[in-house]
Amino acid sequence: MKHLLLPCLLLLSAPALAQAPAAETEAVRKTINTFFDGMRKGDSALVRSSLAPSVVLQTISTRGGTTQVLTENPKDFLKAVGTPHKDVWDERIRFEQVLVDAGLASAWTPYQFYLDGKFSHCGYNSFQLVKLAAGWRIAYVIDTRRKDQCK
Repeated sequence: MKHLLLPCLLLLSAPALAQAPAAETEAVRKTINTFFDGMRKGDSALVRSSLAPSVVLQTISTRGGTTQVLTENPKDFLKAVGTPHKDVWDERIRFEQVLVDAGLASAWTPYQFYLDGKFSHCGYNSFQLVKLAAGWRIAYVIDTRRKDQCK
């Protein structure tokens, strides 16, 4: 009888365990979508609400034929988002992969960026998120940028 108890308990707890990753994955997606919703609206407070306190923002640049990693100051980025500008910053993403383990999440998102409805560039974002007391927050993002070979 004891040998049957453990398998039964595992079977009964499996649905609860299976639901947690889906809920966490959706919460991670929501945080990333909040980031881009804030960019579209020019709402730096909304963007800020998706970021961890010590967020790192980087892009891979190939201008001039040399690959470089450029780091953007988060305060400067938030100021640019919140400063009135005539063009809508519309980054359209797809979630190719979201991985979650405990308080760490990683998301891989191809994107196309439009300025006021006109295509500007495309690439991939790689997000690293942490689960803080307030929920999932973006701790690190790095992206590529190009004008051709877009999906």
